[in-house]
Amino acid sequence: MSSGNDYISSLFGLQSKMALVTGGTRGIGQTMVLALAQAGADIILVQRATSTPNYETRDKVTALGRKVHIVECDLADKAQVKGLCKKVTGSEGEGGMGLVVDIVVNCGGIQRRTPAENFPDEDWEEVLQVNLSTVFTISRDFGKHMLTTRGGVSGEEVPSQASSADYGGRGRGKIINVASLVSYQGGLTVPAYAAAKHGVCGIIKALSNEWASKGINVTGIAPGYIATDMNEALIANPTRSRQIMERIPAQRWGAPSDFEGAVVFLASRASDYVSGETLVVDGGWMGR
Repeated sequence: MSSGNDYISSLFGLQSKMALVTGGTRGIGQTMVLALAQAGADIILVQRATSTPNYETRDKVTALGRKVHIVECDLADKAQVKGLCKKVTGSEGEGGMGLVVDIVVNCGGIQRRTPAENFPDEDWEEVLQVNLSTVFTISRDFGKHMLTTRGGVSGEEVPSQASSADYGGRGRGKIINVASLVSYQGGLTVPAYAAAKHGVCGIIKALSNEWASKGINVTGIAPGYIATDMNEALIANPTRSRQIMERIPAQRWGAPSDFEGAVVFLASRASDYVSGETLVVDGGWMGR
């Protein structure tokens, strides 16, 4: 009989897996990266090129004994996003890295707050590009890559009796897109963000419908009110901060650490029959 640790590892372990993550340099995204690495995955960090590169997450992953690659890509740049998959998975002869990706986590996002009647066109376009169009492009391109590396081609079903060890010997591919409470609500002064995050849930369901029978699970995680940089304006507003706290049954703002279990579950064999769903991590907000 296997030990309890062996059983847990067989369900949640990510050894030999390669996970690509956007938005992994801080906050929820960084916590997700480190959770995946601690579960055994090697990591590809998608980061924007800057004059002062952020290597904090890379160094923390390396300290855990996992391999880590940094790939530069501006999520607001359509051309860069469109070339990302080829840069990562293309052969070295084509200028690529020749990597096989098993897990994709689309966590990168931006926020713009302005009353709806004054919301600028340029902010609308930027938020929709980063938070919706980029999520679709990365999901589409790496989804196609996963179809190919799991022994099939687009449009071809994998036998329904295939075990998790099949699919080209790599198990099922996992695409996890980060949604939000405003995937279900409208929020205040964030019309572009609300529209994008509603769209993310639509992408999750649409891609799941096509790929669940072909070896790929597409799911989402919807954070509630989390104490990160993106919510600094809300946290600094004493009235709104108090109103939010009063409505959360858990009676606290969430923390990035609250997402460790969620991302490992959705990335692992434990969730092989979960697809098209978005896991809400909100301290009970949506149940109130």
